[in-house]
Amino acid sequence: MSWPVVPLAKALDSAHVFVDGDWVESKDQDPEGDVRLIQLADIGDGYYVDKSNRFLTSDAARRLKCTFLEAGDLLIARMPDPLGRACIFPGDSKRTVTVVDVCIIRPDSNTVYTPWLMHCINSPQSRNQIDEYTTGTTRQRISRGNLTKIKVALPPLEEQRCIAAILDQAETLRTQRRQVLAHLDTLTQSLFLYMFGDPASNPNGLPRKKLGELIAEGPQNGLYKSSTEYGSGTPILRIDAFYDGVVTKLNSLKRVRLSPEEIKLFGLAAEDIVINRVNSIEYLGKSALIPPLSEPTVFESNMMRFTVRRDQVEPGYVVHFLQTPFIKGQILSGSKNAVNQSSINQQDVKGFEINVPPLPLQQTFATRIQAIEALKATHRTALAELDALFASLQQRAFAGEL
Repeated sequence: MSWPVVPLAKALDSAHVFVDGDWVESKDQDPEGDVRLIQLADIGDGYYVDKSNRFLTSDAARRLKCTFLEAGDLLIARMPDPLGRACIFPGDSKRTVTVVDVCIIRPDSNTVYTPWLMHCINSPQSRNQIDEYTTGTTRQRISRGNLTKIKVALPPLEEQRCIAAILDQAETLRTQRRQVLAHLDTLTQSLFLYMFGDPASNPNGLPRKKLGELIAEGPQNGLYKSSTEYGSGTPILRIDAFYDGVVTKLNSLKRVRLSPEEIKLFGLAAEDIVINRVNSIEYLGKSALIPPLSEPTVFESNMMRFTVRRDQVEPGYVVHFLQTPFIKGQILSGSKNAVNQSSINQQDVKGFEINVPPLPLQQTFATRIQAIEALKATHRTALAELDALFASLQQRAFAGEL
């Protein structure tokens, strides 16, 4: 089946909206504001995450001349991970705007069916083109101008609807797996609060120490290598490989050519803790516990690695404490903010305040969390299989083979 292949700009030449989000700085935000500010973290790969908690006032939104979102708008993340992922905004109880690194598209419904366009942007064919237009090394991105250059095969509107219906059915199965994982995440959070109480109010009166007092080795910044050194060699942990305390992409890490000395100096070990030191503000300070490794693995420069004193704290407990809003608040207050990215340093990490329960209680928590993580690993594997099936369907759909 042959469809006309056109640049995205041509496919959207009659779109009602095709703009970037808005430049909203911290000083423009207000936690009591009546306008919600959608972040990169809210943009899932084919689904809306609804994760962030940022706001501004209507007056600020008008002053900044923000573009207000409408239910059904297509949102495209111009930064990782993955770069170029798209989802449909379902609407919100508050009026909503989004950040500058999210592209907003409101197509002409007479020519482009939005769910089809979402699947098209998320397809392997489009992703490969997006990669070619990516700029930056430390902070990769694609400009809206370059995004308009990717080419899409544009079927008739009715065919677009049929393709979207098939892919939506497959997406439903993936959504169900993600929902199970979300419930398990909630279970983890509930268990933490049940055993230790809210970290900020500390109702159990637990001793509170600086993280620096609990660190055995580190923090140590990771390894920087130019892109020319990537392609083969030793696996390297990058910031897109872990979320919410867990390394999720251990089997698909990029590889980099290193000397034996570099492998030794930057080599990771099981129960090390890594924490992101440079990122967009919503991801800054994300951390993870390193699992058992099947081969030598190193960590990149955008993160720090440290180990903890096992006579005082359990690594699994520390990592989960680092996921709490209490720590996130400390990260935000100590971050150094620049254009498009923020950072924390080793002294900031050492200064984090950590509640320290009795060690046996921490160990009990860690054991229970391991059982939950085993369940999550099973569901992640099933989700990965569904992801592969979905990618195959995408490939066939946008090659005209469905």
